[in-house]
Amino acid sequence: MFVKTLRLPPKKNLAIAIGVLGFGLALALFLRQPVPAAGPQEPVRPAVNSNQSISFPAGAPQLAYLRIEAAPELPVPLLEPLTGRVAYDDNRTARIFAPVAGRVLKVLAQAGDTVKAGQPLLALDVPDYADLGKASSDRDTKRSALERSKALYELEVVAKKDLEAAQNDYRAAEAEVARVRARLRNLSPLPGDAGFALRTPLAGIVTERQAAPGSEVRPDADQPLFVVSDPRQLWVIAELTEKDLGKLRVGQVVSVGVDAYPDRRFPGTVEAIGDVLDAQSRRVPVRCAVANPERLLKPEMFARIIPENPDRRLPRVPNTALVTEGLHTYLFVESEPGVVARREVTLAFRGHDSSFIETGLKAGERVVTAGALLLNAELAGN
Repeated sequence: MFVKTLRLPPKKNLAIAIGVLGFGLALALFLRQPVPAAGPQEPVRPAVNSNQSISFPAGAPQLAYLRIEAAPELPVPLLEPLTGRVAYDDNRTARIFAPVAGRVLKVLAQAGDTVKAGQPLLALDVPDYADLGKASSDRDTKRSALERSKALYELEVVAKKDLEAAQNDYRAAEAEVARVRARLRNLSPLPGDAGFALRTPLAGIVTERQAAPGSEVRPDADQPLFVVSDPRQLWVIAELTEKDLGKLRVGQVVSVGVDAYPDRRFPGTVEAIGDVLDAQSRRVPVRCAVANPERLLKPEMFARIIPENPDRRLPRVPNTALVTEGLHTYLFVESEPGVVARREVTLAFRGHDSSFIETGLKAGERVVTAGALLLNAELAGN
């Protein structure tokens, strides 16, 4: 039988163990005590001064709801933007049809290709090309008949009316050759048996292609086989109301906006204004030329034409920056970081999205463009 002997730790180790146990009990008692609840914090309120200005302390949460931007100086519009569409410049566009009936052997150009004037677009099989040889042969026969008639007339073998008939037949044969050549003017034989080339009369970009290998083509088709255009110059077509006719003239500078680039304006010029009002809409068509060197504008885009007065430039602000009270209009201008002041202004032009300031604001001043109503409510509450 064995008896296990219990050894007691030395006094030094015992003291350490008792100390650790006491610290643990004290920590548990501290954690079990209730934590006093935090008292309500006072909201950070801006200071409203007697000069209609509001001062925000640094880090005030209200500043997160404000957007402050510099007011640019831009030409003042003459009237509301005209709704229109981007279109090809017809003076720089070729819509290419087949001059005769035939069948497509090979497509030589694709949409998006850059082509030169005279470059082949299609290889065609043209059965009617044989008509040129037939017409030429008939003309040669009629020429020989005319020469015989002249010789016989000089010998007084045939009457003058027979000579005149031979002359008329020869002229008709020549006219038929000219007609066939005119129909085939845009076609030229390709090397070997590759068919006949349909060529583009203009240099530019192939913007549309309707031809496919093996398809039949006709000169009276509804859609062109190819559209070749120079997209660096386009038209914008819009309609002008009767009451605004006196505000627009040929040669006037305009800016064009599209939804694809909302922050950008493309310069243009009025090229033509219609002479007749539409009986239903009471509007006249307006055509503007727009430079498109970056090829950002695309035909059939919706566009807005904004007639401008380049001699008159004023600060422009979005309508969200304006506060209207009765007959007066105000906006808030930042005088220094965290300090904005309400200022009365007069408008030179008010549009759907933005307005131009006649008096009360200088170009470059920083204006509250979002949150103006909140600031006005803050002033009203003090």
